[in-house]
Amino acid sequence: MLRRLTVRWSVPTLLVGVAIGAGLSSWPWTGPVHARPDDRPIPDVGLADRSHTPLIEASRELARVAAEITPSVAHIESKVESPTRGLLEETGSGVIVTSPKVPGYYVVTNRHVVGDASDLQQIAVRLNDGRNFHPSKRWIDRDTDIAVLSIDAQNAKPISWGNSDRLEIGNIVLAVGSPFGLSQSVTMGIVSARGRALRLEKKNALVNQDFIQTDAAINFGNSGGPLIDVNGQLIGINTAIASQSGGNDGIGFSIPSNLVRRVVNDLLERGEVQRAYLGVMLDPDFTPEKARDLKLDRVRGARITEVYDKSPAARAGLAANDVVLSFDGIEVIDENHLINLVSLTKIGNKVALIVLRDGRKVTVEVHLSDRHEMDDQSEAPRRPGMGSTVEPLGLTLHEVTRDLARQLGFAETTRGLLVLRVDPHSTLSGNVDVYDVLEEIGRTPVATLADARGALAQKNDRGEVLLRFSRRAGGA
Repeated sequence: MLRRLTVRWSVPTLLVGVAIGAGLSSWPWTGPVHARPDDRPIPDVGLADRSHTPLIEASRELARVAAEITPSVAHIESKVESPTRGLLEETGSGVIVTSPKVPGYYVVTNRHVVGDASDLQQIAVRLNDGRNFHPSKRWIDRDTDIAVLSIDAQNAKPISWGNSDRLEIGNIVLAVGSPFGLSQSVTMGIVSARGRALRLEKKNALVNQDFIQTDAAINFGNSGGPLIDVNGQLIGINTAIASQSGGNDGIGFSIPSNLVRRVVNDLLERGEVQRAYLGVMLDPDFTPEKARDLKLDRVRGARITEVYDKSPAARAGLAANDVVLSFDGIEVIDENHLINLVSLTKIGNKVALIVLRDGRKVTVEVHLSDRHEMDDQSEAPRRPGMGSTVEPLGLTLHEVTRDLARQLGFAETTRGLLVLRVDPHSTLSGNVDVYDVLEEIGRTPVATLADARGALAQKNDRGEVLLRFSRRAGGA
């Protein structure tokens, strides 16, 4: 089942309202004037007498935090070639960070801000002090919509990492970025919720979904910018909005900093994100009716629909219709939450799961494995041969049959080439995953390896070609 988009990544227009009013002294008010009950005059408290009130102190502290973190925020412009509309410009934001193991300055942003630029010269990073850079290298992770850019800067100011796990609903936060191109804009709000998951279209499907929801104003251009706590520390990367109008409706979503930090460190140190693997297919449509049939009082947890052979889940004895209620002591909200918990767990860890089976709670211990290693050992479901490598793409592909499509959770009418392996050095690494299906090359449908090689031979002189993939949802 593919996910549908219910969030907006951009807005078409900017509406600016200006309020103009006369001073009270010139307003033609003719109504009664009511004196205080004791007829005493209202005392005139000077500004100097109010300089140390809690409200003034809080305002000064927020101003101090804003001044401290704005030098760490970058404005990003990315040019993308459109087959129908020519060269388009995307704008967004980013934040400067450093790595404990890899020297240099790096800008963290969203993949959807810079991931479609075919050349690093088409990405421009402008710092708060006016310096401009083209990144010397780019890493992307589509599963979290995170991108990292290396900039050859001297004396940049990195932001401090915060601990997003310590966030509480109601905490005050600041969002910083370039909404509508207005760089270094700061808005304030609170943490509205945690652990949010978004229903996205397949082209924007994210594996790791554990968003912070905030009412701090986030608009087009804020994508990739930081969400800051009152200590001036990074606790999220602003990513999406839920909106009926196309603008800010007070519902924004940020990727938690602990997830961002893990992804950034993996990308810089290894070139890719290491993710643990359980080896199950989960139900993305766990309804109240299904919950009642499984003797649950309400919809909660993640229902397993299939266990892959030779996987950690199979070795631990997990079975279809088990409902995972708890993972390593954390209550599981839904299938997206479980996917996030699994993939961010340290590889090789033994994890205790509490599952509901036949109306009884059972504790199951699972040794999680590396997702890439398990692709070569487990079956998800039955591995279709070894496939053939298409060198220009760096992909190992296998033709999709009706039976294979059904087993993989796609519609039986799906046709294309199943991705069995992605070369880590391929330009598609981080954008394409194992078990994605390549459907079109250069807008030409491909159902066989011969189709793929023929379509690639027709690519334009610049060596660029548009690829279309489909992706299943719900695996952990």
